[in-house]
This record gives sequence, C-alpha cells and structure tokens, in this order.
Amino acid sequence: MTTGNDKSAHGAAAARKRRAPADVFSATCPSRAALELVSSKWALLIVPALAEGPVRNNELMRRIGGVSQKMLTQTLKDLEYNGLVIRTDHQTVPPHVEYRLSPLGRSLSQTLIALDRWAEKHHGDLETARARFAAR
Repeated sequence: MTTGNDKSAHGAAAARKRRAPADVFSATCPSRAALELVSSKWALLIVPALAEGPVRNNELMRRIGGVSQKMLTQTLKDLEYNGLVIRTDHQTVPPHVEYRLSPLGRSLSQTLIALDRWAEKHHGDLETARARFAAR
C-alpha cells in the first residue's frame, strides 16, 4: 500500500528526471537566476568573506569596504533565502548574530575566491586595455 507521502516523493523524483538539462545560455533556464544572485556586486564579496568561518555583521562591514548597512543586510537576506548563508541569532542582549556559509555556500566560495584573485592580479591589465582603447 502506498501513502500520500510515497506518491509525492515519487512525483518529485519523476519531475526531476523530466527536467531539461541546465543551460545558462537559454533565456528560460532557471540557472540564470542563480547566476544573477551570485554575480551581484556584494554577493561576490560577501561569500568569500564568510569562507573563513562565522562572522558578525559589524566585522563584515569592516572587511568589505564601501558596503552600506542596508546593502549588506539585503544581500545577506538574499543569500540566506537561497540557502547559501546561515544566520545564527544567539538570542542575547545586546544582540549577537553571526553569519556563516552553508554547505551550498561553501561549494560556491572557492570559485568566487578564485575570481577575486583574478581581479586582484589583472586589474592593471584591464586599465591598460581601457587606456589603449580610449587612445584610438
């Protein structure tokens, strides 16, 4: 005898099998939303900043120069909503809230750290190319 839960689990598994393969170049592919999320200016900096372990809000503000409290809060909420960040409220007075990467966030962090290192290494090359282009 099957239960309602068995049917819904079977239905979900069947739906996963029917999905078309992900293709970021397709306008209708849901992976585009994932790219949009992780390619935001602040997500590109917040995820790597959390790679070393739990961090409090003010420490993130100090670590990520130029981010406003509003943008930090909004981006952290987006990352938490999408399962990349875990927020821990220690229920103390004064408030003690920490943010850390989820396993999914950790799987992304190494890619973004590599992108950060690339930007640090090649920003001068980009400036040179812009100057060469402007001189034409």
